[in-house]
Amino acid sequence: MGAGPGQQRPEGECAKDGGELRVDHAVEAKPFGVESASCSASDWWEPATGPTSRTRQGSRLTRRQSSWASGVATRQAAALAAKHGVRAFADLDELIAAVDAVAFSVPPDVQAELALPAAEAGKSLLLEKPLALSVEAAERLVDAVRAPTVVFFTFRLDPGLAAWYRDEVDGRSWDGASVLYLASIFEPGNPFGHSPWRREQGGLWDVGPHALSALLPALGKVERVEAVRGPRDEVHLALTHESGAASSVALSLTAPAGVSEVVFWGAEGLARRPDSADVDRIAAYGGAIDALLVGHTTFDASFGLEVVRVLAAAESAAGHSQ
Repeated sequence: MGAGPGQQRPEGECAKDGGELRVDHAVEAKPFGVESASCSASDWWEPATGPTSRTRQGSRLTRRQSSWASGVATRQAAALAAKHGVRAFADLDELIAAVDAVAFSVPPDVQAELALPAAEAGKSLLLEKPLALSVEAAERLVDAVRAPTVVFFTFRLDPGLAAWYRDEVDGRSWDGASVLYLASIFEPGNPFGHSPWRREQGGLWDVGPHALSALLPALGKVERVEAVRGPRDEVHLALTHESGAASSVALSLTAPAGVSEVVFWGAEGLARRPDSADVDRIAAYGGAIDALLVGHTTFDASFGLEVVRVLAAAESAAGHSQ
């Protein structure tokens, strides 16, 4: 998922608003459920499986010439498709052949497999973070890519935070940075708390990609990773970047208190990221689709692979520290 920990996505439906179309997806979790909506020049397919897919955030885009595609191998999917005048698919290959782009909302290990045939077919891909749960799986997907890709890093694609990074961080020389992403998603009523892969992988793989999406564009690729475990799923990273800068990261999905903080420092002073509580996830998802249509973004599948490499190295280092 692109959302940060502990923050529930709204459910909704498609509703016109002037010349725009707002699409809020809501689909029941099914073993091989898929759902999609398109408000752009391309068709979109979005597999949705697992508890988090029930509250999939929508996007807000100007409606252009489009044919919508929606596919879930369930009776509910057919009803949803009929409600919005879109086509439902039960066959994966048939659906991929019918669309121009594919958007995924599935666990990362599932995404790494399902995205392969779409990538090999030359479809544009809108992917979730992390790209995969292993370097090998992420490399296979990146090697298969034949068209534009975007990985949905919520806090980098939100218009307000994107403007802050552009104005205050990008293109400057930094000595270091620190990121804290601490939260508890396992409280009653939190939709992310029922996610099996999050329970198994913890904060490193869930919110770790958010931290790295803040650091890598500004400080460069990571050359060295140190990591130690804290209580429960808590993990602390010390990173050395190719620019010579160093950074630290603290991550947890089981922390007793919530903290979301990104800070850079250097000769030009200190830059502290604005509060992320008001992040507009609908606008961020729209920004991801816009980037896919443009065909170029920092946050493509290759960037997602770099993130997976750091996470895998951190996992290995943290294991050795125990």
